[in-house]
Amino acid sequence: MRIIGGKHRGTKLYTLEGLNTRPTLDRVKESLFNILQFELPEATVLDLFSGSGAIGLEAISRGARKAILCDNTLEAIHIIEKNVEKVTPKSEIQIFHKDYQLVLETLKNQNEKLDIVFLDPPYATNYAEIASQKIAKWDLLNEDGRIIIETDREKEVVQNLEKLQQFEIYDQRKYGKVRLLFLRKK
Repeated sequence: MRIIGGKHRGTKLYTLEGLNTRPTLDRVKESLFNILQFELPEATVLDLFSGSGAIGLEAISRGARKAILCDNTLEAIHIIEKNVEKVTPKSEIQIFHKDYQLVLETLKNQNEKLDIVFLDPPYATNYAEIASQKIAKWDLLNEDGRIIIETDREKEVVQNLEKLQQFEIYDQRKYGKVRLLFLRKK
């Protein structure tokens, strides 16, 4: 895995071993960042289920002001820290070793406002829907902010997200079995 664009382009990243994490494919990542290219400069980005931190570090490489990286496994946190050391000053990164709901609550308590939120939880969970509900409830998203969800359960996730009155799905992209869902405030 590597950073594919921006000032740190080509930097190889450490990855997690085993089947517990599923890195976003380079073609999906490249497409995602091409879509977001004009929203990234000076943005605050939250990668809530970070794994290796690749999405947040890619955002920093492409001009984001700050990336917030979160994972609840210590192994992932160690990989994230190693990757941050390779890529960027720690002043641009905030790392949380906590459950995703606790991270969202912490951000609420810090009065943090987010421009881009990337949610790539384990596919067999409803964590993306729960996280989106919390983001809406605590008003964590800036007015022009975006939530992007990576999933392989498009129909189920879309049905659950349509119940949220605060957000609309304004775009969907398909990459093999993977779907990216783009949400914004109504």
